[in-house]
Amino acid sequence: MSTSRAVPVTLAEIARLAGVGRAAVSNWRRRHPSFPERIAGTDTNPQFSLTDIEGWLRDNKKLKKSAEREWLWPGFEALGGRDKTGAAIAEVGRLLSGRASDEGEEIRADTRELIERAVDLGQREGGTETFAFLLRRWLDVHVRQIATTPEPLASLMAELALGAANGVAGDSPGSSGGITVMDPACGPGHLLLAGADAARASGAEALTLLGSDQDAVLASLADSRMALAERESHREKEWAQVSVRAADSLRDDPFSGTPADIVLCNPPFNERDWGYEELATDARWSHGLPPRTEPELAWVQHCLAQLRPGGAAVLLLPPAVAARKAGRRIRGSLLRTGQLRAVVALPPGCAAPHSVSLHLWVLRMPVHGEGTPVGDRLLVADAASRFPRDAEEKWTPDWAAISAFVREAVEEADSPQAPACVRQVPVIELLNDEVDLTPGRHIAPSPADTAPRLAESWREFTGLTANVNKSARLLAALDLATAEADTPTATTVAEFARAGALTLRGGQQPPEESIHVGPPSDDGIPLLTVPDLLVDGEPRSWLAPGTAAAGEAVIAEPGDIVVVGVARAFSAWVHEGPPTALGPQLHAVRVQPEQLDAWFLAGSLRAPANARQAGTHTTNSSRIDVRRLQIRQVPLGEQRRYGEAFRELTAFERLLRRAADLGTSLARDLGDELAAGRLANQA
Repeated sequence: MSTSRAVPVTLAEIARLAGVGRAAVSNWRRRHPSFPERIAGTDTNPQFSLTDIEGWLRDNKKLKKSAEREWLWPGFEALGGRDKTGAAIAEVGRLLSGRASDEGEEIRADTRELIERAVDLGQREGGTETFAFLLRRWLDVHVRQIATTPEPLASLMAELALGAANGVAGDSPGSSGGITVMDPACGPGHLLLAGADAARASGAEALTLLGSDQDAVLASLADSRMALAERESHREKEWAQVSVRAADSLRDDPFSGTPADIVLCNPPFNERDWGYEELATDARWSHGLPPRTEPELAWVQHCLAQLRPGGAAVLLLPPAVAARKAGRRIRGSLLRTGQLRAVVALPPGCAAPHSVSLHLWVLRMPVHGEGTPVGDRLLVADAASRFPRDAEEKWTPDWAAISAFVREAVEEADSPQAPACVRQVPVIELLNDEVDLTPGRHIAPSPADTAPRLAESWREFTGLTANVNKSARLLAALDLATAEADTPTATTVAEFARAGALTLRGGQQPPEESIHVGPPSDDGIPLLTVPDLLVDGEPRSWLAPGTAAAGEAVIAEPGDIVVVGVARAFSAWVHEGPPTALGPQLHAVRVQPEQLDAWFLAGSLRAPANARQAGTHTTNSSRIDVRRLQIRQVPLGEQRRYGEAFRELTAFERLLRRAADLGTSLARDLGDELAAGRLANQA
């Protein structure tokens, strides 16, 4: 690549692009005098010119031929910000779809050269794939600023909307040969594309896609994405009529007066400046003016106002919308008119924010002359209870099972075979002072569902207690009375490090834009921080492996010792999970196995007395000087004997924690069953 601007890359990025380990790149740099000189950074964290590195790898036959797309991304990432990079990617998609360049966008010569290179690659390897790669990388970098709808969830929402709109005969989408799909907060177009796929699968003869977003860059990306989808459809007839606008749909609706068959929307959450004052008398508020603190209910009514009679809308909303006191009047009106048809609680982790159980609201605009609306009952489905997260395991959504459950809930809700965690709630039960629509508050677990779960929990608890007893017997048998009276000489971590027996590395805070929240991708690197340890010890964020932050992060490998340098969370353990990046105040210790036993060292470091001696002062927020922590100097064989005892003690603690958590859950569930009168009569 011969851009006029030098794009910097780190050793870690070079390793990824070349398909080798970072150590191999360091070795190349040391052994080959022709290796390019650094252009930025420091001697320990150097940065090199991407152009120079690509040329050197090619000249030395080390260029990974199958990763041309990977070589594109550093150039786009270096363009200088979220909007510039996004606009350049949109231009790539625009050109790959056969459209003219955006004359209104001023593009520098070096950026234009990069765009042309991406277009050339897309024409050779597939335009849709190349654009999707760049878009995915861009979204990964800016995941905290841009909330997208995962593709499986987008497909489920589109299916629900089509099903609700088709639920009344005589006036259903596609009956006249065409379907109009709208997303008034379309982002990069995930929901629009899912709606198009679902409409085509339903047999629609003509398709209209209408999208808008107040972020001009996102709207441009969605427009390019739809244009590429049309080009790649290989249809003789027109794939769809597409119109994507950069506009604030609440304040200045670009499609006012254009009715839609289905509306799909993942609106922005918790936005206070949504237009409360200037929209106070807007005709869309047929169920009441949304309170200033309820912007999501403004989006709900906006989507309803966009529907033709018989049309349906599905929105992804935070769970608070179903219960906040300020919105109870609007929720009550939606129930009385029958326009709110279903509320589905998804398991946490299905979409951002991943820590909460988001809700799907299914709405339908009644057909004129339909008579009494079908508003006497509300379908509620609690997928969060149906698919509970296991705190002991990494959890990712099982979209096949979740989608099947929701589909069955909608189709079988009125039948005796309705699945567990689903109920048709009489509206009269909901029209109280709270009008709380949270599914879990209206679904009592059935005995048929609870009994197997309790039985499985009791089996696990019995196994845990047996293991606790076994571990306790082993630990109780340790003969502490025969320990040597003379205490061996103790030394510090710093002295062991100087002697080369171990290496100590301190974690660091990655740049905010490189941190991703929620379940990691298959090749993502979990990021562990002190706040994670104070909650439950599980990483809540991760780094993409190709980012500079991941390349420069301190990674704890299996067998390393992790030490917490804060008094309130002080601990040390042998890391046994996947490679994990460490945040500030976390340290990775790697031992030389011929000199130190890792389990002995971890057990010695974590002693509370050790932390008190190494602390800077006595408060819970004080820092621990890890280099001052002390370890007894004993022969390696003796270390291993103590290491086995420390390993057993660690296993004992883990068993106790799991047994306590499971025992608490069992006591709670069993109490619910007894209170419900489900104790069988004894003959």
